Parts: sequence; C-alpha cells; structure tokens
Amino acid sequence: MSYLLYIYVLFSPLLLLCQVNPTKIEIVRDSFGTPHIFAETDKETAYGLAWAHAEDDFKTIQQTFLPVKSSLGKYLGKDGAVLDYVIQLLRCKENVVSNYNKLSNEVLNVIEGYVEGLNAYADKHPKEILVKNTFPITVKEYLIGFNLVIHFFSDAGNIIKDLFNNKVPTLNDSIFRNIGSNGFAIKSSKTADGKTYLNINTHQPLEGPFAWYEAHMVSEEGWNMLGGLFPGSPMPFIGTNENLGWTHTYNYPDLIDVFELQINPKNKNQYLLDNNWLNFEESKAKLKVKLKIGLTIPIKKELLWCKYGPAIRNDSGVFAFHLNALENISAIDQWYHMNKSSSYDQFMQSLNIMGIPRFNIVYADRNDNIYYVSNAQLPVRDSAYNWRQVLPGNTTRTITKDYHKLNELPQLLNPTNGYIFNTNNSPFNCSHPEDNPNKKEYPLSFSFTETHNNRSLRFEELIKSMDKVSYQDFLNIKYDQQYPDSIFCPFEINDIFSYESSNYSHLQDLIDIIQNWDRKADTNNLGAAQWFMYYKYLNKNIRKSPLKLDSPVPEKIIVKSLVSTKEYFLKNFKSLNVVLGDFQKHVRGNVELAVPGLIDMIAATSTTNYKDGKVKAISGDSYIMLVRYSKEGVEIESVLPYGISTHSNSPHFTDQMSLYVSHRRKKMSLDKELIYNNSVRVYHPR
Repeated sequence: MSYLLYIYVLFSPLLLLCQVNPTKIEIVRDSFGTPHIFAETDKETAYGLAWAHAEDDFKTIQQTFLPVKSSLGKYLGKDGAVLDYVIQLLRCKENVVSNYNKLSNEVLNVIEGYVEGLNAYADKHPKEILVKNTFPITVKEYLIGFNLVIHFFSDAGNIIKDLFNNKVPTLNDSIFRNIGSNGFAIKSSKTADGKTYLNINTHQPLEGPFAWYEAHMVSEEGWNMLGGLFPGSPMPFIGTNENLGWTHTYNYPDLIDVFELQINPKNKNQYLLDNNWLNFEESKAKLKVKLKIGLTIPIKKELLWCKYGPAIRNDSGVFAFHLNALENISAIDQWYHMNKSSSYDQFMQSLNIMGIPRFNIVYADRNDNIYYVSNAQLPVRDSAYNWRQVLPGNTTRTITKDYHKLNELPQLLNPTNGYIFNTNNSPFNCSHPEDNPNKKEYPLSFSFTETHNNRSLRFEELIKSMDKVSYQDFLNIKYDQQYPDSIFCPFEINDIFSYESSNYSHLQDLIDIIQNWDRKADTNNLGAAQWFMYYKYLNKNIRKSPLKLDSPVPEKIIVKSLVSTKEYFLKNFKSLNVVLGDFQKHVRGNVELAVPGLIDMIAATSTTNYKDGKVKAISGDSYIMLVRYSKEGVEIESVLPYGISTHSNSPHFTDQMSLYVSHRRKKMSLDKELIYNNSVRVYHPR
C-alpha cells in the first residue's frame, strides 16, 4: 500500500466506520411497511435502522444534521441559518468533544453503526443528498446534531427566539399552552382481565423533525424494542420490549435560567461579575444563506460567551442563559440503556444516568409494576432568588453547578389504587388523591407550573367511575373526546354557557348552538366546530387585553369573539350548521378525511388553516401504542397518523390514515417467527 493511500484510509471518516457487513442484517417489512431490523449485534441493528428510516424519510433526517455542517442555511435560507447560528452559539461541538469520553462504549458502538448506515445510504443515493459535501458524517458530528435537538427540549428555543426579537425573555409562559401528551398505566388489580395496561400516546407534530417513526430493533445481544423515534435517532425513545415499556409526556419545571448582564459603560465587551469587569469570549459565527434568487451569500454574526454560558446582545440589553443540556450529552446513553432494560431494577439504573433533560416517564412491566417520575435535570438553586424571573447576572451566587438526583424528584411506584397518569398536569396529581406525592416535600425552586388541564380533569372523571377497567374501558379512556363539564382555562370562560341568548338577538343562533353543545368532538358533532372558532377568537382577544389570570372574561370580549365566529362561518360555509367533520380534516397528498378531537382533549387534535374555511390536523394524537402485559407475554397495538413513508409514491404514504381517524390500530408483535411469517418484504440494507 502506498503512503498516500495509507493516509487516506487512516483519516477517511467513511472508511473508518466500514465495519458492518450489510448481508448480516435483515430488514423485515410488514404489511404497513414497519421495519423490523434483525441482526447479530446492536451495532448492526442500528445500521439497519438508519438504512430503513432513510428509505422512508432521508430528507428530514438530513435536516437534523445540516446545522452541524453550517449548511441548513444553504438549504432553507434565512430560517435554516438561524439553526446554523444556534449550534455555534451553544457550543454544541465543544460540548460533544469535552464530554465524548463520558458515553458508554455500548452506545458509542450503536451510534457508529447508525452513522455508518446513514453514510452508506447517502453513498448509494447521491441524488437524495440535499446539500453537496455534507456526507459522510462522523460519530462526533452526529452527536453534535443530536445534542442540538436536546437543547430545544430544554426550552432553549423559546428563550433564543425572544432574544432574537429584541425582547426580555419570557420564562415558562404556560397560558394557553396546548403542547401535550398522555400516558397512563393500570395495575392488574384494577383491570378486569388481570393484565397490566400501558397507554403510550404523545401529542407531537404529525410531520417534520419531531414527528414519530415506528421501528422494531432486534439483536442477539438482547435488544428487542418496538417503539417510536424521531428522524435521526438510532433507537426508540418510547415503546415496549418483551418485559417492560414506557412513554414520555412533557413536564414544565424550571429548566433554564436567564441572566441580565451589567455591561461596562466604557467597554461594551465587558460584563460585571462579583465587582470585577470580565471580558466576553468573542468570536464570529460563519453562516451561508441561500437567497430567493438562488444565490448563497456568506454572513458573519457575533458570538458571545461568559461565565454563565452563551450570551446575546439585543436592544433590551445583554442576556446570558444557562441550560442543563450544555453540560450533558448522555441522553442518548440513557435511552439506549432504557431500551435494553429487562426489569424494573435495570430500568431504574438507566434512569439514574440522568441524561434526559426533561419529560415525565410513565412505566409498566410484566411483573405488574407501574411507575411515574417527573424526570428533569434540575439545578440546585440558591433559595434567595426567584428563578422564574430574569436573574441578576453580576454575582456567582446565581451560577449553578450541581443537579438534583433521581430520588429527589416527584415519583410514585405501585400506588394502592392501581393507576398512574400524566397529561402534562402537575406531578403532584398523578394518581388517586390518597396516593399522590406530597408537593410540600419538594423544593419551591422546582417550580412545576402546571396544575390541571382538561385532559387530567376528564381522566379523573372517567377513572373514578370504574371499579375494574376492561380493555374496552381502556380504549374508551384513551379515545375520549369530551371536555369536563366545566372547561378548564387560565381564565374563567364558562360564563358563556349561562348567558341568556335572547338578550343577544344578532348572536342568539350561535349562542344556542354553543350552549346546547355536549362538550364532545366526534366528527358528526354540531357545536364542536363553532366552539373551536369561538375559543380561537377568544384566545386572541384575551391576549390583547390586560386580563388577570382566573378572572371572568368581560362581556365585550365574549361578544366580540362571538361576532367574529359567526362572520367566519357565514363567510366560508354560508351557515352556522356545520358539523366538525365538515370543518376539520386529516390531510396528506390527495387524501382528505374527517378527523375528530379538539385541543386539550384526551384524544386531541390541533390544527392550522387549510382551505375554504376548513382546518387540518398538524399535531395532537401522534404515535399511539397500547400495551397489555401478563405472565404469558405482551400484546401490542399501534398506529401512526399517516404511514411509515413520507414519499407520495409509496403505498405506505397514507395507509394508516383511515385507522387513525376511526380510532383503530394495527396489531404488532415482538415475536421473530410471527414477524417473518407475516412479512411482505425481507432484504439486506445495500
């Protein structure tokens, strides 16, 4: 071998990773196209996942990692350049380099396999590469992109958005927050058939970088996990193996701290800390932005770093912020070990890694354990400060270094009354009142802001009415599409139901429809569509007013919202008599289906404007998996909103849509023999 060839082999990122033999991997596609990946090793299984997912959605996977190459701006223009800047602002690269050796060899092996699979797919399909010279990627580049995603799970996105818009950041604004998920687990003592039930039901976007993909990972090294993952993930984040399963829901502790820095009036590049003027670490982000005319121009933007972390200068001052993910890249390690856990004790060992920055965890297993924890990387904070506000950035007393351990977080194991739930509500309301964790036992600095929501109130209504929960009861709860009698809102909005409609002759017909509404949102429901638009206008008008929380909504705001609602339906539908299914659609390609549900229902649907006055679903019920555990095994049903593929020419582009809107599911299995017997296609990733 020549010297030059030796050097090429030594330093080529693609060749360095070329250790997997694709012929030892089998991708088994079922009738819905779901990939079941079978291989000898975890590394090979991850390679197979990368290939299968790239076949179905290589475009979105790439967008996760383009900021690592400062190339998203080349593809998306200005919007993409923002993420190219953020990844440099947060020092994602430096963080990965400094913490790389803290990851376990096992997860690094898996990542190597996944990265090799992506690179191999890109090599075989060069026309699908979005931006030239972005492949191959290395393991460290992969981790940088993954770490960027984790930052946004720590609320960094909202803070940076405020700072970019020349605002003083607004921390933890929960008013009208509609992001959500549902998870609940029921012990065998509470079920009619003596099985343990787990509901996995996150409310994510239906498409894009945070939309779920379903895959089944199987290796001879003990990996047998079926579940949901985001584009670019080498493993499921939620789902079940043959022994246990879990889901995540969003929680709202105080994860990020913002500091207003005191700038030296004689030197704008210095800030005050403990009575000393310190220099910012200054550099420039190098960006490339594609213009509408097709040209790409280079741009440089200021990067500031201080003792608190990244800092941004805007018209309101200079603000620094600190988030837990800046010191930790082990979330991927934790998810891997959760995947590989075979018992409650092993699962708890995985949770003690404390790498996942947030998310409630709702868990169940074949041994009839159910468990809940409001997981978060929460700093140990000085109680002298209000950490929910912008903090003084001139003292080391507001710099945090340590984090609370798992056993210090709100949690519950095997409650006496036999059930656990979370719908993004308070961790101190996760079960029967007799079993709930005591809020007084936890520091005020945790700052959990959510108390109830319509989903938690409705779940409590339903579960309290059931002595034993049958599987049909379980389905009825999961697919419930009804608000509680008194609709929950940060403001008192229920007065409309007691208005004397005859006092508003020009609005009487609309008021009568709303007042006769049964609080349900099935597709044939009259009142659901009208309430939807009324509530939309109500939110808009309340935000424009100085209305205080929990106060009644003034009559003038209600009337204004009703007028706008009536005008909307008459303009677009020529009538107020519009049922929800005519108004709200589930759309992909040329398929358009009526879809039930409204925001903050257990079976939730969130929408955006569509056409002809109609709206279409964009988030809400996303990946759904229902699991039953017993000594005999695991029973699984699941459904995606559209299908496994994002390609319009694929038979799996829309093949789950009818199941989804009709509240049905497909049966799934972890059994190798059964999967092969029912397979539609078996092939190697090459």
